[in-house]
Amino acid sequence: MKLLEGKTALITGAARGIGKALAVKFASEGANIAFTDLVIDDNAKQTEAEIAALGVKVKGYASNAADFNQTKTVVDEIKNDFGRIDILVNNAGITKDGLMMRMTEAQWDAVIAVNLKSAFNFINAVLPIMLRQKSGSIINMASVVGVHGNAGQANYAASKAGLIALAKSIAQEVGSRGIRANAIAPGFIETAMTAALPDDVRAEWTKKIPLRRGGKPEDIADVATFLASDLSSYVTGQVIQVDGGMNM
Repeated sequence: MKLLEGKTALITGAARGIGKALAVKFASEGANIAFTDLVIDDNAKQTEAEIAALGVKVKGYASNAADFNQTKTVVDEIKNDFGRIDILVNNAGITKDGLMMRMTEAQWDAVIAVNLKSAFNFINAVLPIMLRQKSGSIINMASVVGVHGNAGQANYAASKAGLIALAKSIAQEVGSRGIRANAIAPGFIETAMTAALPDDVRAEWTKKIPLRRGGKPEDIADVATFLASDLSSYVTGQVIQVDGGMNM
């Protein structure tokens, strides 16, 4: 039997990148997939097609994760379409980097809204469903930056640190009802965003990693599958750094 057979996973911001890797991995382990993105464009439809080819039910939903009312609406739609929600991955995120002395209020607010408030929105909407089911796994996609900070990313680091504390708090609130909450803190992961970095910057990053390579989205997906499955039934309130040993 596959690890996630019969479960439904809701993943935010999953049309591409790490979110897509999670969705594909979960589907390969038997989970039905509901995912959200700002728009369901050709790229998102391609993601749908790839997941459907794995023999599971899948549907993408256009929704602004930072909007509380839109989130309530889309979660209701997903519950009606899939019947249940067993796994929630809060993956939606953006960056608007800059040194604090030059950072604008708009840059701060946008990152906090998309990265952190969206997780509140979805947890708030999904918890009643999981409470009725008396089971569920919530995974917040944080970052090593949220653990250690990073110059020029105060807004991003604060949002990711918030996701870690949010997971720990939810773990304490609903653990007695069979619901687990954890965070994953990726390090330097090879995505379209990091591919755009200059070669010298990428080389400097790699020097700091004991495994001497950047991670792949699939590395994150493997850890997320563990946290989503019953293999981690006694794991909650934890933050797992997936960074090749960069931050020990």
